[in-house]
Amino acid sequence: MWPIGLLVVVILGVELTIGFPTLPIWVPFAVLTPATLAVMAWIGRIKVEVTEGELRVDDARLPVRFVGDVVALDMEGKREALGVGAHPLAFVIQRPWIGPAVQVLLDDPDDPTPYWVISTRRPVELATALLAARDAAR
Repeated sequence: MWPIGLLVVVILGVELTIGFPTLPIWVPFAVLTPATLAVMAWIGRIKVEVTEGELRVDDARLPVRFVGDVVALDMEGKREALGVGAHPLAFVIQRPWIGPAVQVLLDDPDDPTPYWVISTRRPVELATALLAARDAAR
């Protein structure tokens, strides 16, 4: 994602430099670089929280009563969970620039989704919060 942002800065900076020849060459790059980084950070942000008896990942919601088990994954575990053997109906929120993740195994016979995989910088805390919320709901 960041190489795309760098490419956007370079292209727009060169275009502005060509369009405004009296403008110092460093000004478009000095303005566009932090603006592009801020926009990309805002776009790539997803809110993950455990509240009111449910797991919320952006606009998706999972009641904690359907949580069977939770596994905190490191980068290698995430790669394996999302690799060739991944289930095609799994719910995945994967951000490649975040290494660890959490795999939430579901216990709902009416739902064809076998598990959720969610990228998070704090997988152990999320797994602990989910298991505590699940145990409190039962």
